[in-house]
Amino acid sequence: MSPIVLPSRPVIGILHPGVMGASVGSALKPVAGAVIWAAAGRSVTTSKRAEIADFVGVPDLAELVRRADVIISVCPPDAARGVAEQVAAAAGDRRPLYVDANAVSPATVAGIGDLFGADRTVDAAIIGPPAWEPGHTVLWLAGEQAPVVAALFDGSPFTARVLDGEIGSASGLKACFAAQSKALPTIWLAIAEAARAYGVQDELRDELARTGKDLTALLQQLDDRAAGKAWRWVGEMEEAGDAFAAVGLPDGFSRAAAQMYQRIADADPVDLANSWGLRGRAV
Repeated sequence: MSPIVLPSRPVIGILHPGVMGASVGSALKPVAGAVIWAAAGRSVTTSKRAEIADFVGVPDLAELVRRADVIISVCPPDAARGVAEQVAAAAGDRRPLYVDANAVSPATVAGIGDLFGADRTVDAAIIGPPAWEPGHTVLWLAGEQAPVVAALFDGSPFTARVLDGEIGSASGLKACFAAQSKALPTIWLAIAEAARAYGVQDELRDELARTGKDLTALLQQLDDRAAGKAWRWVGEMEEAGDAFAAVGLPDGFSRAAAQMYQRIADADPVDLANSWGLRGRAV
């Protein structure tokens, strides 16, 4: 299949301009005729973020799909399939290039590919923070049209890299990376909470300190990273679990991490920090 030819300055639709989505859209503004977003039903915070980024608001999803040459989905992982279905329904016979940049399993993105066709779907994985300057964030891309999307990011803060594999390989990479960056830290939380339940948290800290491990520092790192994001990571860890299960590997690591992040999301942040011995945490 030959690469599709986009207009010289394509219209790019962003679903939706959260912090990461706003950075993706901003990175593409130099090459886009316009970066658009669907304003209907979005929060005041999202609207303000899109306004600051100078994105063009359109009334609703149907109008975004009608105008966009490229649509990039950056949403919570557990919403990725539903968002894609809404776009596909709105598109009808029109076939924009759809880039799923969500932390989902290979099976989820393969199903999204079925909605748009393999020749119009790109599997994308963002590893790193929202990219406002080069050198920190890599955008991995897979699928027939991955080179087309990579070219759009030339010279941007995102380092775009194309994988040789089919749709699903970028999401597989993201799942493996997320297992070590997000699942492993929750083991320390589970250990700390178990020790507290048994009344031996101070003794555990002392024993870990003898082996060069600072439990308070480990929990502080998790607290700093998960603040405000734990709810989103629940879905990501479930998708990572699906990715491991699909290749016959135990998926309990990621499922347990999802449970721990749900506990963080449900707890009062001050009470949680105090229970971990992190008093004085700024909220």
